[in-house]
Amino acid sequence: MRNGFTTGSCAAAASKAAIYMLITGKDKNSISIDTPKGVTYTTDILDIKREKSSVTCAVKKDSGDDPDITNGMLIYSTVSFVEKASSENLDSIGNKVFCVNIEGGEGVGRVTKPGLDRSVGEAAINTVPRQMIEKEVREVCDLFDISEGINVVIFVPGGEEIACKTFNPKLGIEGGISIIGTSGIVEPMSTKALLDTIRLELKQRKELGYDYVAVSPGNYGLDFMRDTYGYDLDRSVKCSNYIGDTIDMAVELGFKDFLYVGHIGKLIKVAGGIMNTHSKEADCRMEILTAIGCQHDVPSETLKKIMDCVTTEEACKLLKECNKCDEVCLDAAKRICANLEKRAQGNLKVECVMFSKELGELSMSVGAEAFINRLVSEL
Repeated sequence: MRNGFTTGSCAAAASKAAIYMLITGKDKNSISIDTPKGVTYTTDILDIKREKSSVTCAVKKDSGDDPDITNGMLIYSTVSFVEKASSENLDSIGNKVFCVNIEGGEGVGRVTKPGLDRSVGEAAINTVPRQMIEKEVREVCDLFDISEGINVVIFVPGGEEIACKTFNPKLGIEGGISIIGTSGIVEPMSTKALLDTIRLELKQRKELGYDYVAVSPGNYGLDFMRDTYGYDLDRSVKCSNYIGDTIDMAVELGFKDFLYVGHIGKLIKVAGGIMNTHSKEADCRMEILTAIGCQHDVPSETLKKIMDCVTTEEACKLLKECNKCDEVCLDAAKRICANLEKRAQGNLKVECVMFSKELGELSMSVGAEAFINRLVSEL
């Protein structure tokens, strides 16, 4: 299947072409950038517009074989020199310093709720895309020995309408789409291909003679296992959103013990019995946390705030403030184990470890520590 490229890559490529044209006065009809993944992205430059002190151009979003609602949209960048120095463009003694100021325009959303990649009020251009844009602009400026500050405005005509069909409004991003991406590329994979990969990894583990397995939804969980317990990532299985199907396969292949490790944002859904954790299938994270919180006498004002949270990280901080995080998360871990054992019809013993990026380990089921020791002893 063909890879695509993120809105972040498109914005960076358009910005690189625009700054090149602003400096040289020459048209640039195609451009290449290096994505964080290490894959070179080469694209056509469209709709070039020149003003007295700026250049605007666009890159067409290509999602490859991934079904992405932003596919085919034009991601624009307008680049200009900083005319008036602000405090951001001056050093401690008032001299101009080179900087790249990145802002969002038409069709790029604004953050209205805390807990996201950007602060409230900022344009929804995430950290990695900002780094990509700045890197490409700086490289061109260095090439021509330019030391003035640069303004970059990213805008997406039609972005506000498209954003209404995404989860952005629910997340607290208003007025447009997000400029996102951590690798710079979009790696499509069909459901069947994903499930086939999960089955293959489980089968390989079983054929090595093990009847127990550690499973995580994604890289966060695998990294947590490595960094916290020193467990070899190659011995774990990544199940993506398909925890229910993974349980079914584990039973079919004859596993007896199953450890589920992951970020609370995914795992809390399983505490509510959800067996496909993709946001398109279900998103009751705050409702489930609030319901469990009720069982543990979390103050009603805190519960109301949790229902308004955008992320589970934010919700955990609220629970921490009222000293209820440990017991709520431990209850959630028990429910996760119970729901997965029910899915397995009693054929698997399930343990669970749930963590937060900011708070670290949140909860561990009764037998999880012994399970982890068994995993580590393999090494």
